[in-house]
Amino acid sequence: MRFWKLVLMFMYVLPLPGMAENNELLKRFTVSGYIRDALNGEALIGATVFVKELKTGTIANSFGFYSLSLPAGSYTFEFSYVGYTAQVIAIDLQADRTVNIQLQPEPKELEEVVVTAEKPNANVARLEMSSNRLDTKTIRNVPALMGEVDLLKVVQMLPGVTATSEGTTNFSVRGGGYDQNLILLDDAPVYNASHLMGFFSVFNNDAIRDVKLYKGDIPASAGGRLSSLLDVRMKEGNNQKFSGTGGIGSVSSRLTLEGPVLKDRSSFIISGRRTYLDIFTPLASDKQLRDSRLYFYDLTAKANAAVNDRNRIFLSAYAGRDYFKNNFASMEFGNKTVTVRWNHLFSQRLFANATALYSRYDYALGFRFIEGVNFLWTYNMEDVTGKLDAIWYPNPENTVRFGMQSTYHILNPGRVSSGDVFPTYVLPAAYSLEHAVYMSNEQTISRRLSAKYGLRFSLFQNLGRGVVYHFDDQYNATDSVVYDAGKIFNTYSGFEPRIGLKYELNDVSSLKASYSRTRQYYQMASNSAAGTPLDLWFSASPNVKPQVADQVALGYFRDFMKHKVQASFEIYYKAMQNTIDFRDHALLYGNRKLEGELRFGESRAYGAEWMVQVPEGRLNGWISYTFSHTERTIPAINNGKTYLA
Repeated sequence: MRFWKLVLMFMYVLPLPGMAENNELLKRFTVSGYIRDALNGEALIGATVFVKELKTGTIANSFGFYSLSLPAGSYTFEFSYVGYTAQVIAIDLQADRTVNIQLQPEPKELEEVVVTAEKPNANVARLEMSSNRLDTKTIRNVPALMGEVDLLKVVQMLPGVTATSEGTTNFSVRGGGYDQNLILLDDAPVYNASHLMGFFSVFNNDAIRDVKLYKGDIPASAGGRLSSLLDVRMKEGNNQKFSGTGGIGSVSSRLTLEGPVLKDRSSFIISGRRTYLDIFTPLASDKQLRDSRLYFYDLTAKANAAVNDRNRIFLSAYAGRDYFKNNFASMEFGNKTVTVRWNHLFSQRLFANATALYSRYDYALGFRFIEGVNFLWTYNMEDVTGKLDAIWYPNPENTVRFGMQSTYHILNPGRVSSGDVFPTYVLPAAYSLEHAVYMSNEQTISRRLSAKYGLRFSLFQNLGRGVVYHFDDQYNATDSVVYDAGKIFNTYSGFEPRIGLKYELNDVSSLKASYSRTRQYYQMASNSAAGTPLDLWFSASPNVKPQVADQVALGYFRDFMKHKVQASFEIYYKAMQNTIDFRDHALLYGNRKLEGELRFGESRAYGAEWMVQVPEGRLNGWISYTFSHTERTIPAINNGKTYLA
């Protein structure tokens, strides 16, 4: 109830210019529609809509939808997108209008259509900070490892991001752990984003449409991790014509097929990869290598259909797996995700989508000690999520976002079987619910000053059947309690405010500031700083409080040479509560009393990030420098003295 009271207060104080005069409000009409690529029908995320007479405008959302409410009159609309020819349309606005736009790639881009989601002055003009958007051209132009272009290797090159270990895809953002990054593929969480022990990521660049990394200033619609959000969006498929692309690399091959089901109304895309090291290992001279098998594969698919002008349905899925085997051991692991989304346009000012999500990560580790004695250890975790997100465009000065989501977590931390030789050893499963509601507003206060402010409320509940151990001051288990199936035996909750400000000093420079609070209810136990496929996730519980982070950031943004060169400088400070570390020689695997190995305290991180980027032209790329310092203070570790993390 507290949250909804705050929401009502939020709505009450929401500035809605134009409402002071009812007659003026009655004369307002809405122009809305979708902005797409004329060649393949893909939504152009972040395309710009500008009204010349009013010097105002908006940008298209994640689905290419835009909406502007304006007083009645005649206007000149300009629709633009980097790499595309702008369209200028005169509109006599005397009633609500639907105007769908198809932009043609500029002639120089026809050979290879490049999706770039930033307008030329976005570095200075956009409200958000501490974020980077990557287009497919940028990813392709980065030097490839063994012929394979990799999204996460490009992410690691951004300011504020570091690889947890040389050559792997796990990354740390602004001093956080690699388990503090929320990685989403079409809104579905990916718990292990690596192939081949971290040398490749699970993302096939041929199927990726848009990538955005938030290092801070995370939108109120996202939560559950402390440090960052990596939002990866898949292509929708060409709804104009059938096409296929492929490639053969030194370690893998890939194939992508896409095309219309019904032209202009529905499309599909299927993209797959597979390594073929296992094809050549039987030819090796070394017997141990000859008897080994090592490969990975992944398959990405998406389909969408426009039911009518107000409804569109999307279905996307991912399945990937790694496999290794020799005469003594075997290991396999993989992810599966499914996203089902329904977009609905309630009115020209209200856009919403309902989404159902499924995500699974599992691994299996097998050993053969002696003939006839085999051990198999299996682990899996699953998420089932339902969510509703909406965007309301009351007027050009405000964009309101609100929504809710619920997730059912199922965690099976371990099962060890050996046939009939030894009894099967099973760690107790853990069940939990995670809910959230949020609301935010992006507001243009004046020509130079803009703000965004929002509030997220999250609620976490442990469910039975579950076992809770009680520990003494020496972390020895003294007792345990078993809770019945379905019983809620522990609850955590909290508010997560998000605030951002932008002040444009002039047309080529701006100052920005942000504050955000984030909470994390699931974390990882690992014996390796770099991470392995066998890492264990565990949830908050009566013994484990959720981690909480508060981050503030300040930035100066400046463009040079008519926005052809973009520069930014940011400083940040992040304070984290309930930080988790492990005692020396902690027993993490197969341990029913894992919580007794944990030690709790606090940590902080601060740093500075500098970046100069040339986004377009024959010579393009960026140079960046990051200074970062992270330290922890945990009473039970290092005699309570602060140490570097």
